[in-house]
Amino acid sequence: MQVEDTRNYRVAEVAEHFNVSVSTIYRVIESGQLDALRLGTAVRVPGWAVRAYTDACYDAAGTTVKAPTVPAGKEGALTPRQADGLACTQHDTDDAPAEVAR
Repeated sequence: MQVEDTRNYRVAEVAEHFNVSVSTIYRVIESGQLDALRLGTAVRVPGWAVRAYTDACYDAAGTTVKAPTVPAGKEGALTPRQADGLACTQHDTDDAPAEVAR
């Protein structure tokens, strides 16, 4: 999916984009790592938020698993956990993952 910054996406579309479950996207939203809009009972994710979350994951990525596709101008790799879309982590010098703060 090509992400448009000005478009709002359904949670299912975002889950399909990252190839993860809808419940994984809801967990990422609830954790505060992915911004979302609540319109009554509907939840929408702005395109700019999808892009910002993707960039945060690349910025925090380790070097253990190469990303399947790397956006233009980005180099890096994903850890297995990041490849599963469960969390964005960064590796400290002792190689222990630490959650990305927002």
